Amino acid sequence: MLHGSIVALVTPMDEQGKIDFPALESLVKMHQDSGTDAIVVAGTTGESATLSDEEFIQVLSAVSEQVSGRIPVLAGTGGADTKIAIEHTRVAARFGADAALVVTPYYNRPMQSGLLAHYHALADATELPLVIYNVPSRTGVDILPESVAELAGRDEFIAIKEAVADMDRIRRLVELCGDSLLVLSGDDPSCLKAMNQGAAGVVTVAGNLVPGKFSEMCRHVADNNWPAALEIDDTLRHLYGILSLETNPIPVKWALHKMALCGPGIRLPLLPLNEKHHQELEQGLLQLGLI
Repeated sequence: MLHGSIVALVTPMDEQGKIDFPALESLVKMHQDSGTDAIVVAGTTGESATLSDEEFIQVLSAVSEQVSGRIPVLAGTGGADTKIAIEHTRVAARFGADAALVVTPYYNRPMQSGLLAHYHALADATELPLVIYNVPSRTGVDILPESVAELAGRDEFIAIKEAVADMDRIRRLVELCGDSLLVLSGDDPSCLKAMNQGAAGVVTVAGNLVPGKFSEMCRHVADNNWPAALEIDDTLRHLYGILSLETNPIPVKWALHKMALCGPGIRLPLLPLNEKHHQELEQGLLQLGLI
């Protein structure tokens, strides 16, 4: 079900931080028109940590209704509390998600046995297909390939979003999980290398700005046309860099605002992009013809 370019969608907001649903509709249409293979709602890039339960339902319902089954919609449902993660996943199933993207339980820093117990509890309690999300730089915990391989034995788990830019890690996951569980890159700068090692696609932040480029690159990979995929990846190298000037999604939301695709809003404790980075990011957008 999951492959290719999977965009981690921003949650567009106005200057007061109110969700801009007309902008959300426009963004989703852009992704559908550009060949995006799936959309993540309320993930890290969508500021899941600051969305209320009501807002989560509203955003997920709006996107699911708009795509109407034409591409998969994943909902970010993870949490530090297993009980809450289960509740969020059940809600996601009721309001149109095709799968849940479940980040490892942050802050608590469970051992591998605790991580396994967490994910087994989710699989026991919910019917929605589950995607494990490993991003140690944010969560403070790293689920190891051997633990992922154990979970891959359950039908409920369909993929892992691996945000560790380590090709030995990607290779190991692919070897251990085989056809039982797909590996998705969670790191734009290394995603092409990850696909070369067997990853099925990428959950991308930069795809918010250049969805056509990402879908085209992934199609080239599927066609085994690596030179063409590498050419696109090379053109996006500078973009990857400027999108890491500050914490995601600060730069990508500022870029979308400059492209007149959404308002400037972002929620505390995040702030809009620091002025010292404006010129560099704007020049990058100009180079790509985005503004």
